[in-house]
Amino acid sequence: MELIYKNAEIKDADLLIDIYNSAFHDDYIRYGQCPAYGRTKENMEQSIKDFPKIIAYDQDEAVGVISYKTEGPGKYYIGCLAVRKEEQGQGIGTALMRFFMDDHQDWNEITLVTPKDNEANIRFYTGRFGFEIVGEETDGNVVVLWFKLSRKY
Repeated sequence: MELIYKNAEIKDADLLIDIYNSAFHDDYIRYGQCPAYGRTKENMEQSIKDFPKIIAYDQDEAVGVISYKTEGPGKYYIGCLAVRKEEQGQGIGTALMRFFMDDHQDWNEITLVTPKDNEANIRFYTGRFGFEIVGEETDGNVVVLWFKLSRKY
């Protein structure tokens, strides 16, 4: 699989909604809520403006996306890393994260959150990338963990 990466544009809103809904349907069912699931087109268009997104394509099919926000020099918050459900487990999430890190050479700190009971996500971020769990909070009725990756020079 050879992925191609493109910055999302406003015209990609429907495509992004489709990816998010595929990736986060199970979370929505599990928790009864998920901020990434069921977005309106207007909401996604605003999200594209607020959180730049990079879409991964495999043979012209959009298979995943990473969104982020710059929080200061070299500091980034990953708002979402989503891979279509049927494409999960094929290294697309890993490739997106690596592309993001390579594309943002100035990074010295990356933060993100994920549900506390999502063991696969915890293993992904801590095991594959070395993120540390630095906090816990309740978001609605979901307990989430805060993760941080600091570049060691």
